[in-house]
This record gives sequence, structure tokens and C-alpha cells, in this order.
Amino acid sequence: MSLTSHPVGRRLQDEYEPSPDPQALTGHSDPTQNNSAGIDYEPNPSKSISLEPEHEKIVKAICSLYAGSASEEDMQVYAAESVYDDPWSYCDTRYKIAGQWYGIPKIFKSRTLATEVVSSTQEEIIFKLRQEYSPRGLGFSKAVNSLVSLKLNGVGKVKYHKDMWNEKDYSHEGLGRVMKELNGDHLTKITKPPEDLKSQAEE
Repeated sequence: MSLTSHPVGRRLQDEYEPSPDPQALTGHSDPTQNNSAGIDYEPNPSKSISLEPEHEKIVKAICSLYAGSASEEDMQVYAAESVYDDPWSYCDTRYKIAGQWYGIPKIFKSRTLATEVVSSTQEEIIFKLRQEYSPRGLGFSKAVNSLVSLKLNGVGKVKYHKDMWNEKDYSHEGLGRVMKELNGDHLTKITKPPEDLKSQAEE
């Protein structure tokens, strides 16, 4: 399967995909505090950059989704045509993205442990995130650190959401890309997010 099978995603990728430099954004002043790749994704809230109210609202909504809000209101931070991109999923509409977020409370208890905003411009917000996931019924929890990049359009909607779990950016090629697209394309059949999220009204 090639990118041409998802023309919306390809167009958004060409125009909006963020390409953060993890080492420059997260490297610790004490190199011994970094992992072997030269990054430190552990959030330090005391070092977080202050955000203007509209950007703060976006980050709050995104963190609520990570924490399992499955909220139509929180989903409105995304444009109707937008990309979510992490090691497991590639979604190219808000409705498909909702398929991922509406699945979290069905599988996990999830809570945000800490965030640290490391960069903020008119068009982009980048923050470290520490999220704890507890699979329902299994009696254990796992905390995951990642670097979240949000690229915004001219009206402040998220057009591209990239969640990086290590120092490597995504190639969007090969079998891994196919599996990510299959997950993004079909999870909505199981999680059934609100049909209203397909609306193009804000664009």
C-alpha cells in the first residue's frame, strides 16, 4: 500500500508534518541524564514554557484525550482533515483520530502524570508528555514518555499530531506504514465515535 491510497494524508503530510529535532529540544544539560540517543523525554513541569490561552486550551484538550476523555468537545481542537501519527497508528481525518481516542477508555485507565512545553510558535506546539496506562483487569501500570508535536492551521486547529516515543522520526514507508493505516482506517468500526466528528463545518 502506498501513500497514494491516502491522498488526504499525503497532502497534509506535505504541508503540515512537523519534524522536531529531539536532541536539540530535549537534550539534558548534563549528558549523563540523557538516554543513549541523546534525548530526555522525561517532563519537568517547572521548565515548561508559558502558553497563550488558546494554545493552553489546545494542550489541555489533547491531554484530556490521552487521559481517556473520549469527548466530542475535546476532539474539536482537530481540523476535520487532520493527521494523527504515532508508532502504531496513522489517521488522516478527525473521525479516524477519534477512533483511536474513543478506544482508550475501553482498554485502559489512563492519566497524565506530567507535561513540559519545550517549544511554542503561532503554528506549532511541542511538549514532553508522561502518560500512565493501566490495562483494565490486569492489575499493573506502565508510564510512557513521549514528544508530542502539534502543527496548527491559520485558525488554530490541529492539522498534524505527531507522537514520538524515541529519537527516530517516522519514514511512512513499508509494512509498518501499512499496519498503521489499517489501524487508523478500521478502528472506528469498533470504537464508534460520534458521526458529527465527520463535519467539515469549521473549514
